[in-house]
Amino acid sequence: MLGVFVAATNQSPQTPAIVASNVVEKSAITAPADPLEAEYQKLLALDDTAQAEVDKWIRDNQAFVTNGGGVPDVELNRRIEERLKPVRQAYENFIALHPDHARVRIAYGSFLNDIREEEAAGAQWEKARALDPKNSAVWNNLANYYGEHGPVTNAFGYYNQAIALNPEESVYYHNFGTTVYLFRKDAMEYFHLTEPQVFDKAFNLYSNAFRLDPQNFPLASDIAQTYYGIQPFRTNDALRAWTNALAIAHDEIEREGVYLHFARIHLKVGNFAAAHARLNAVTNAMYAELKKRLTRNLEAKENPSPVTNAAPLGGGEKGGNTSEPPRGP
Repeated sequence: MLGVFVAATNQSPQTPAIVASNVVEKSAITAPADPLEAEYQKLLALDDTAQAEVDKWIRDNQAFVTNGGGVPDVELNRRIEERLKPVRQAYENFIALHPDHARVRIAYGSFLNDIREEEAAGAQWEKARALDPKNSAVWNNLANYYGEHGPVTNAFGYYNQAIALNPEESVYYHNFGTTVYLFRKDAMEYFHLTEPQVFDKAFNLYSNAFRLDPQNFPLASDIAQTYYGIQPFRTNDALRAWTNALAIAHDEIEREGVYLHFARIHLKVGNFAAAHARLNAVTNAMYAELKKRLTRNLEAKENPSPVTNAAPLGGGEKGGNTSEPPRGP
């Protein structure tokens, strides 16, 4: 997360993230000695360096805040804006000199999207699409934009076009599957499908994504989380999906996040011993509160209070499922 929006986000653990992945084509497609291509690659490197530095600032400041230090968000945002100003100016200078360069407009759109200037990003991508309608990346990025801002039917069509142009790019299937899952009523109407068929379509898209990128943990996590939205709950399929995610987890943080999902599923179906076993394997402090909530709900299920007609005395948790483990590390 970059720019003037340093803030926590609260995404539902029951669904994949709505924020889809944009694509910037970074490899040279012309002769390496081409001075214009060299200038373009230099601009991308400038962008990458600045954003990596800003990402580090944000991570470091979050760590400092956790330990009682850090700088206020307002000050951090000011520093970020100042750090990214020369990058923005470099993009604008390049475009002023080379207005028909489609790939720089794709890259600039992604930069603008990162700093939460979504409308300006969409405008750059539309210009890039007009300049190079056979560029699959721009169709994907515009599909992401329309999935976020509407109309979502544009997103469906644009993802189809991105895949038609480049059927070997995993992220296109991933983004498309997430959008179909999240906007299933629109998908039912657009594709003339029933809701179970829409779920099947989303899983088919995810399956293609995973086939092309079988070590992608966030993708595996998104696939597994889709099962929370399906009724009746497909217990075995959900456990199998989380097992797949566990097999490619990169570190203990990701593994323990999966353990929490296992515990939640076992709690849901009444397999209390398995739920306890999974919770006991979670030791990282970042999951302490979530583990506590799941443990409390587990104990309540194991030892239900006697039913009475007395009104509650106040306090306690209201509504909703507060035992959700995180969306994924």
